[in-house]
Amino acid sequence: MTPDRSTPYSVVLGIGGHLPAECVTNAELATRVDTSDEWIQQRTGITRRYIAGPDETTSVLATAAARKALAAADRSPSDIDLVIVATSTPDYTFPAVATQVQAALGITAGAAFDLQAVCSGFVFAVATADKFLRSGSHRCALVIGAETFSRLVDWEDRTTCVLFGDGAGAMVLEARVQPEDARPRGVLTSHLRSDGRHRDKLHTTGGPSSTQSIGHVHMEGKDVFRHAVGMVEDVVRAAFEATGTGPADLDWFVPHQANRRIIDASATKLGIPPEKVVTTVQLHANTSAASIPLALAEAVGDGRIAAGHLVMIEAMGGGFTWGSALIRW
Repeated sequence: MTPDRSTPYSVVLGIGGHLPAECVTNAELATRVDTSDEWIQQRTGITRRYIAGPDETTSVLATAAARKALAAADRSPSDIDLVIVATSTPDYTFPAVATQVQAALGITAGAAFDLQAVCSGFVFAVATADKFLRSGSHRCALVIGAETFSRLVDWEDRTTCVLFGDGAGAMVLEARVQPEDARPRGVLTSHLRSDGRHRDKLHTTGGPSSTQSIGHVHMEGKDVFRHAVGMVEDVVRAAFEATGTGPADLDWFVPHQANRRIIDASATKLGIPPEKVVTTVQLHANTSAASIPLALAEAVGDGRIAAGHLVMIEAMGGGFTWGSALIRW
């Protein structure tokens, strides 16, 4: 791909993650529901998850992650003119979590809105922010994935309650014109897909317009697994084709952290070696839209992801939705 130098790229300036105070191990969960540490680890790879307390709402987690991302980016709230929060678990039906984050940080300029694509939400939010920044309409974006998914879980259903946790991750993206003598940095390409025919395979049993309640997560695990691996391959290969790159060019593959089996199967099918895969599902469980930015924050924090690295993010979620973004850090 020949880089287009006529428009800016959305460059990552900083990343931050935040988890609730309460950590629940598999052994602790086994005292509440009919499960075991061995059963959970064999099927998912998960060892623990974090559960939000009553005062740790999605907006509270999102704001904490945003503060860490801003500090890492060396930017202040006054620099931000776009806030996008990917979430399926807002504090309220309205207003948007993004406006609550905006107010909490003292941001008074630009736009703030939520985006709902379930587990694919952060990828969709990055792609959306990239369009705004590259168009020139906005200059600096705060992109957040934040969830209190434990509020949606039926704690008597061991097939789903063991899978999910709460948390938030945030990224600061800034529009920058690229120098002629350097490789472009930032979001190089993004590919988003949706197919509403698969609603019954992964959804909640409630909603404001249908049951006037939030309902619980319902998932047909085998069908989700079967579709997930193929959908991941679809959007990752689309990104490779658009940029003239391949698995060998990647420094890091950062997938949605839903299940270790899906992560491993997807990487194998794509020809990505295990040492290039960032896996944090064992630490946080499935935090839906928060899982990718939390994984990125972990890998940046421990020095794995560094400036110049080529990073692929991808996710698949209810709807179905799925997407990828290829980023030069």
